[in-house]
Amino acid sequence: MKRGFALYLAFLLFMTCFLGWYLTRPKVLTVGLFAGSNWNVPEGDSYALLEEAIKRFEAEHPGVTVKYVSGIRKDDYSEWLAERLLKGEEPDIFVVPGEDFNLYASIGALQPLDRSMNGDESFDPSVYYPRALDYGRYQGISYALPVGAVTTLMFVNKTLLAKEGIPIPANNWTWQDFLQICKAVTKDTDGDGRLDQFGVYDYTWRKAALTNDVPIFAEDGRSADFSGPHMEEVMRFMAELHAVSKGQEVTAKDFDMGRVAFRPFSFAEYRTYKPYPWRIKKYSSFEWDCIKLPAGPSGGNGSIMQTMLVGISARSSEQRLAWELLKTICYDPVIQEMVLTKSQGLPVRRDVVESARAQELFTNSTPGSDEMNLKTVSEVMADSLTEPKFPRYKEAMNLADNRLFHAVQENSSLSNALSQVQKEINIYLQR
Repeated sequence: MKRGFALYLAFLLFMTCFLGWYLTRPKVLTVGLFAGSNWNVPEGDSYALLEEAIKRFEAEHPGVTVKYVSGIRKDDYSEWLAERLLKGEEPDIFVVPGEDFNLYASIGALQPLDRSMNGDESFDPSVYYPRALDYGRYQGISYALPVGAVTTLMFVNKTLLAKEGIPIPANNWTWQDFLQICKAVTKDTDGDGRLDQFGVYDYTWRKAALTNDVPIFAEDGRSADFSGPHMEEVMRFMAELHAVSKGQEVTAKDFDMGRVAFRPFSFAEYRTYKPYPWRIKKYSSFEWDCIKLPAGPSGGNGSIMQTMLVGISARSSEQRLAWELLKTICYDPVIQEMVLTKSQGLPVRRDVVESARAQELFTNSTPGSDEMNLKTVSEVMADSLTEPKFPRYKEAMNLADNRLFHAVQENSSLSNALSQVQKEINIYLQR
């Protein structure tokens, strides 16, 4: 009995020492992200927002240190992260590329967040734009939180429209309004027999499908539907739009020189090229602004939302602390406000975007943007859709781009062309 009691005391002493060491030992969390902008535009300090989040987190969690890997280019990040995951050396928290999200969620690489989200009284998921929050879900379970987003707007060459005596369209404009203006401004201005002023550049069937309520892919990414009546409306409209320029190619140079009335622009591009000095380098010869995309007969003035996601490694040994850090990065209102001043994107908290302070911060950080009302942008964000995340999405869309481009160029039978595209895409997706 004495020996047993001695062993019991020794065990208690060991456990006390172990717990003391465990609770007081230095804790380190690691974060993985890439250098540069998520939106493919020039960006000054891509780590400023994270560094401020780390500063706030460490102040609230004494004894915890947060480190991040720097210098990884965005183009190399996906491969770098895959290698770390294969070696079991991934960061505790990391940016999850959209094209890899479904894979990592399905193989158990990401920690499910629902329990943390539901059990945390200081966390209210309803403040997010629903589409942004949903982008981090897989099969109904949350595996990542959004930190920033951008949507697509329509660039308007105000100088060109004013010269033609055409007012800037309202935000509730339609395809027919769009087509009518394109027809009115497309012309040969110097009399050499060639068109040199155009309606639109870089407007694709994808934008038209989005604004005409065309759900192309099944949720699991195993099938596509290009044969519906809404898609036929899209292709008829694209054929009409193509006919306006009489087959003459509209180039980026035409747009840069102020000879094009419209071009779809991401909000990140708007924020980059609106102020000096990038405006001087790109579009100094004309005044411009952005409005919503035109609505199709079966849709609305919606857009595509690109969303940046951050998740927790399922193998992190500090799940509780990792959740607190993730929450600081993706949820803290102060950090969300910084998205407006330290990046070219938008906060994903709707209450932050629509606040008077956000409008002030945005106007001060984007000179020349006085006419841009963030509440209008917020409406676009609320109505936006996110791109599918299944692995073959980009390749399937590129294949569709090629086939539909030729169908419009060659003035083919639209119903036959769409049936053929659907057949090819479904074969590709079901391999």
